[in-house]
Amino acid sequence: MATSVSAKIQPLGDRVLVKVLEAEEKTKGGIVLPDTAKEKPQQAEVVAVGKGKVQDGKTIPLEVKVDDKILFGKYSGTELTVEGEEYLMLREEDIVAIVR
Repeated sequence: MATSVSAKIQPLGDRVLVKVLEAEEKTKGGIVLPDTAKEKPQQAEVVAVGKGKVQDGKTIPLEVKVDDKILFGKYSGTELTVEGEEYLMLREEDIVAIVR
């Protein structure tokens, strides 16, 4: 799946295309959450990355790479729909951590 999308969409500069991971449907205690109670997910998997940020005429590569799982700011990015799938285009500065 990621291969076909990354072949069609190439992020520019310091942008990163991610597939948002689904929100948990149950709490740790086992309570099922209705759709209205779910928070916007803040974890995603990197699908494609740009070449990096240009600074002083040099390209600085991004720290994230394809298949990394990342955490991002709650209201970050631009939502995109490609072939019925939803993705998010972020700038690297909107990514707060790589999940190891």
